[in-house]
This record gives sequence, C-alpha cells and structure tokens, in this order.
Amino acid sequence: MPRYFYVSLLIAGIAGVVIGSVFFFYKTGSPMIVGEFGGVSLRIEYATTKAAREKGLGGRESVLGDYGMLFVFPKDDLYGFWMKDTLVSLDIFWLDAEGKVVSIARDVATTTYPRVFYPTMPARYVLETAAGFAREHSVATGTPLLLKNFPTVSE
Repeated sequence: MPRYFYVSLLIAGIAGVVIGSVFFFYKTGSPMIVGEFGGVSLRIEYATTKAAREKGLGGRESVLGDYGMLFVFPKDDLYGFWMKDTLVSLDIFWLDAEGKVVSIARDVATTTYPRVFYPTMPARYVLETAAGFAREHSVATGTPLLLKNFPTVSE
C-alpha cells in the first residue's frame, strides 16, 4: 500500500484520540490524569470541589475498567459514601495522605442506597472504580495509587 495511506491512518487515529479527549473534557468538565493502581494504568478524573464530590459518579450509565474518580478532601477524616443517583456498581477505596489504600468497599451495588459506607480509619482521598477492580487487580490495604502529584483542596 502507498505510504500516504499509512500516514493518513496515523493522522486519523491521533485525531480520534484528541477529539475523544476533548469530548470527555467537555462532558465531564475535568481533565483526565493517568495514574497507576493495582499494577494497571488508570485514567483518573478529580473531584476537588464540594459540588463535584457531591455529584461524584451519579447519573453515569457506565464506568470503564480503566477509569476512576478521585475525591479529594482538605483533611483526613472518616468520609462516608453512598450510591445516591449512581447507576452502576462500584469499588470504593479510601486512601491516606500518601495515596495508600486504608479501607475498601468492594462491589457496592446501586441497591444499597441509602446505606452509607465508611472507612475503617481516616482517609484523605477516595477513589471509585468499576465494581470488581479490587478483585481483578488484587488491590488490598496498603496498595498505593501512583500519581505524579496528588491534588489538594482548601474547602
């Protein structure tokens, strides 16, 4: 095949990634950060404001296996999470200030609302992923979320 055919395919592929990223940013209003968790690459969206933390993953019809939402809090505490308006089952990970898992709620079903899930010890961050992530990637207490920089909030 002619060389320009392969170059055209490469350009189309790059354009697709860029357009997909722009669409995701437009749809969620938040940039994606890539981290490593449980030995796999994870695209992470930050929830750093009170409004973003309250909405969380509510209303989303699916959560991909390589996606997580990181809820960022100003201080360590026993932050409770529920499944209000959440349409898919989730794994919930509470992380300390260094980004290590201190508590896990696995396979939390949408039908558990209004039950509130709490960590066994104070946490600074909470990471939500698709249900089954902990099991599939052997995530346990002490597993680190590896990010270049952890975000902070002051509210």
